[in-house]
Amino acid sequence: MTGFDCDIVRQGDTLTGPFRRPRQMLSRQSVSGNASIHDDGTAKELGFSGGTIEGPTHFTQFEPLAETLWGSEWRRTGCISAHYRAPVFEGEAVRAQANPSRDRPDYATIRMEKEDGTEVLTGSMSVGEDAPQSALRARLETLEPLAEPVLVADVPVGARASRQTVTMGRDTRMGDLYPFTLAEKLDLITEPNERFDSELPFEMISVLANAGADEEPFAVRRPSVGLFADQEIRLLDGPIRVGETYEVSREVIARTGSRKTESMWVEYRIVRAGEGDPAAIMLLNLASLKASYPDYEADARALYGEKIDG
Repeated sequence: MTGFDCDIVRQGDTLTGPFRRPRQMLSRQSVSGNASIHDDGTAKELGFSGGTIEGPTHFTQFEPLAETLWGSEWRRTGCISAHYRAPVFEGEAVRAQANPSRDRPDYATIRMEKEDGTEVLTGSMSVGEDAPQSALRARLETLEPLAEPVLVADVPVGARASRQTVTMGRDTRMGDLYPFTLAEKLDLITEPNERFDSELPFEMISVLANAGADEEPFAVRRPSVGLFADQEIRLLDGPIRVGETYEVSREVIARTGSRKTESMWVEYRIVRAGEGDPAAIMLLNLASLKASYPDYEADARALYGEKIDG
């Protein structure tokens, strides 16, 4: 029994959850005083049809699949690792799929798709400290370091932020980055579960970790618009509990890029107050859109003496 009211279909080795329509809860998000990709106007200026739904919102649809595979161990040492492939907009339906490894009972590949088959994300889930390398850690090993950064030129690999103390109660306001409470999220969450009254769902571990990021932001050049391109949450000593106090630290561990984006990969360590070892670790690829920064070409010339394709 998982505690989820969720019909899961098994076809061969694949587990598939039902289509759900996640809700957009970040339309009022403010990032360093600017609107975000989740704002309709900002998103449309960048060529999107509207404000996008935050990527970790989708993690909740994988939780019933994970608990079907691994029971309560998922809540103690679970890991979900995702490469975001396509945005989702409010009103669209998506479903989660997991394909357990035949060789490793502690590992599964995952996929999310829209009703038309559009791939929303791919990645992996696992449990236990000896699980195979996650999809995201493997992906990061294949990416070349960013050679001539502009947007993240002032954020070197190894940059760290001060440790912050954070607690999420049911009615705690989590700041400008997350203008909603846990209680408000649970009213709209795609897969309700009574245990979420005392244990944070994986998507809200993302909020806990990142809520204070704008209080001591890394020096990404602004105004520019960012998005989550890859994300992993790994429990080492879960669950992460509602109302418990944690200390969160952040470190930039890599910088990569693409034709349209510059990325800083940030590792978040979530430690129970007064303890030394992390209870959870989050890895996040924060990708900034070159086209959203009006001085990109001018800054590139100033830094490197020539135009960089934007």
